[in-house]
Amino acid sequence: MFSQAPEQIRADLHLLTVLRPILASAEPEEGCALLLGERLDFDWQLRLVWPCCNVWPQPQQRCQRFAIDPREQLQAQKWGRAQGLELLGSAHSHPTSGAVPSGTDRSLCGISTLMVILGAQNLGGELVAWWLPEAPAAPLSLPWRMVS
Repeated sequence: MFSQAPEQIRADLHLLTVLRPILASAEPEEGCALLLGERLDFDWQLRLVWPCCNVWPQPQQRCQRFAIDPREQLQAQKWGRAQGLELLGSAHSHPTSGAVPSGTDRSLCGISTLMVILGAQNLGGELVAWWLPEAPAAPLSLPWRMVS
């Protein structure tokens, strides 16, 4: 996707309010979504959450793994381009763990990417934005900036 990490992720309260239940609704499986928006120099503005189905090939593992259908991703990119938006990254939930990229999350990213994770509700249900650089570098937590 992008080689340079954003300095911050901008999102309005409505977008984050919509993102939480989309990700949490798949419980006990991991929920997932694509994030569309705009790059404004080093600040990225999230504009839309594109809900997705978790299509991890082994259904019994979906409570610890997620996959987004590539056709769904292409459809979101095509629609986004028509609206002047681009695919900025993805979001998913961790129903049983914190909002930190797992080893699997990092290993499945072949390119640098933005990943937003919703942690388990019993651990505070934190929503954290991460920049995952190409392996093997460590992920970088990104600050949120609320906009109206």
